[in-house]
Amino acid sequence: MENDERYLRAKKRVENLKGFYMHLISYVLVNAFIFFINVSTFEGEWWFFYPLGGWGIGLIIHGLSVYASGKFGVEWEERKIRAYMEKDKRE
Repeated sequence: MENDERYLRAKKRVENLKGFYMHLISYVLVNAFIFFINVSTFEGEWWFFYPLGGWGIGLIIHGLSVYASGKFGVEWEERKIRAYMEKDKRE
């Protein structure tokens, strides 16, 4: 039973990581296209920074959620629950 749970957790983490990589690839491709449009129609302002920055913030948050779940995932929650339960036993 425990192996099944570990497998499902690992599979979920891989799916989340795959989603992040797909997000990263689309970010790079779309923003490269936007940059090309800005360069080819340049009228004195570099406006491509606005979508680059806004979407970049979303990408960073997505990345943190994927990588933070590895550190603060189910295993971390279980360790903390056990630690609090042990602390309650001592008190």
